[in-house]
Amino acid sequence: MNKRIISLVLTFLLILSSFTFVFADTETTKITIIHTNDTHSRLLEDDYNGVIGFAKLAALIKEAKEANPNTLVLDAGDTLHGMPIVNISRGENALKVLEAAGYDYMTLGNHDFNYGYERLLELKDMSSVEMLSANILKDGENLFTPYVIREVAGIKIGIFGLTTPETTYKTSPTNVEGLTFEDSIEISKAIVDELRESTDLIIGLVHIGLDESSVVTSKEIAEKVEGIDVIIDGHSHTVLETGLLVNDTLIVQAGEHGKSVGFLNIEIENGEVINKTSQLITAEETAEIEADPELVQLIEEIDEANKEMFDRVVATTDIFLDGNRENVRAKETNLGNLSADAVRAAAGSDIGFVNGGNIRISLEPGDITFGLLAELFPFGNTVQVKKITGEDLLEVLEHSVSGYPATSGGFLQVSGMTFTFDPSKEVGSRVVEVSVGNEELDISAEYTVAINDFLGIGGDGYEVFKDYPIHSEVGTYEEVFAEYLNSKGTAGIEVSGRIKVVEVAEELEEPVGPEPAEEVEPVEELEVIEEEVTEPTEEITYIVVPGDVLWRIAEKYNLSYEELSEYNNLDNPHLIYPDQVLKVPAK
Repeated sequence: MNKRIISLVLTFLLILSSFTFVFADTETTKITIIHTNDTHSRLLEDDYNGVIGFAKLAALIKEAKEANPNTLVLDAGDTLHGMPIVNISRGENALKVLEAAGYDYMTLGNHDFNYGYERLLELKDMSSVEMLSANILKDGENLFTPYVIREVAGIKIGIFGLTTPETTYKTSPTNVEGLTFEDSIEISKAIVDELRESTDLIIGLVHIGLDESSVVTSKEIAEKVEGIDVIIDGHSHTVLETGLLVNDTLIVQAGEHGKSVGFLNIEIENGEVINKTSQLITAEETAEIEADPELVQLIEEIDEANKEMFDRVVATTDIFLDGNRENVRAKETNLGNLSADAVRAAAGSDIGFVNGGNIRISLEPGDITFGLLAELFPFGNTVQVKKITGEDLLEVLEHSVSGYPATSGGFLQVSGMTFTFDPSKEVGSRVVEVSVGNEELDISAEYTVAINDFLGIGGDGYEVFKDYPIHSEVGTYEEVFAEYLNSKGTAGIEVSGRIKVVEVAEELEEPVGPEPAEEVEPVEELEVIEEEVTEPTEEITYIVVPGDVLWRIAEKYNLSYEELSEYNNLDNPHLIYPDQVLKVPAK
């Protein structure tokens, strides 16, 4: 038995009256609820991003159940989709882990529908973790179990599920075609009326959220529906360290991506709830916990089984696709164009953006496996659409080029538009020309923009996106990329001036000494692009863009043009052409 685990769990479980005890005719029972939400398939521990991982989570669950056998484990949705380790199995691997970790019930989030509701019904029949949702109907009938009554230590607990009605546009509409998402408040009222007389405790396990811009919030449900003791929430990725009390309903939520796990203690005396306390445990607090060996073995087995799937060819390319870090973070590349085209096509938006920091590798000509796509886009980001003003679009572009010529993960690859910027101007005033489609940017117009969910919450400094609600959502980067490449190929993705840099003229100093005897032609100003000088530590790939000359490329990497020419076996070092692939030797 792990003493460190016991110590940590007891800190949260053994608060005040933590045991079942009896005094005369008064009996008090404590129920513990362990809860997660919006893990988005983060099965593995990740110290860098503060993710606990399900192997450690399973260890916590086991020790919590030893400390208090009256324990249930619940999940509030967005669990079955997100990372390649789960996406490759179309959700099955996540359910295997939930089941092995000891989960009892889950509700369904919008992203759990990303494989289509038919697949979700298949997954429902695969696992002992029961799926609850009361407001999803097909042909007037509940598609999933609306609620359960679970008896624990003589206490009857009613648990009902709800799924955000935003699912109709926060997954691909084809994934929920034919389904109806009923009014969450009215459904909740009806269920509470059913459960009121037959239960001692009513829990709403919901994927609704607290974002004020949402169609409905869990806070609104708590305000308008009497009789819900606890709402275990998801969707908005809100961190509620000790919960939020609204009327007599305690709302709890544990952030996102498995960075926290919630512990909820409920004391019941003679059929009445007398106390509710909530606490989150973070990844930092689990640092010394030993992972559950059974879960470690299961995840290793999943990884091994995935190897064959990761070797599966999902697309092909007939050309080299440039994802070199220095290129995608500072200039237009063909892989950047392809990626942005893919997200724009999937979203049906006016514009597509992909931040350079999201493109992690280049792709050689030939077959592309699922494993390569997982390396290319490793973060499990989903594509979402926001509708923004032309004025804010201009602000977005200014931010994109604010660090140029230094490389930046926030540098945007673009689709559906072109723009020109002048790096000699002050930051914030560098963009000098923008066209969307074939029209000049209208700062008073609105444009639909496909981005990823990281940018959507203000990632890479794009605070402007946070102010806009999500218009719609589609699949993950790797999914839409493969689909687009298979249907459209690589036509039209060549570097063609979607992003143009105004060349900075270098002024020549006046000659020193006597005037020349003969009048000479004035020397033309040399046009150069100022770029950060760096020395590569390993061989890198450079894609020639319009206006490049070999000596400038060589100078950027502290080489002579003769060295670069010889390294690439160039017949004529003065003749290079756009999209030509050059290799830069390591220093």
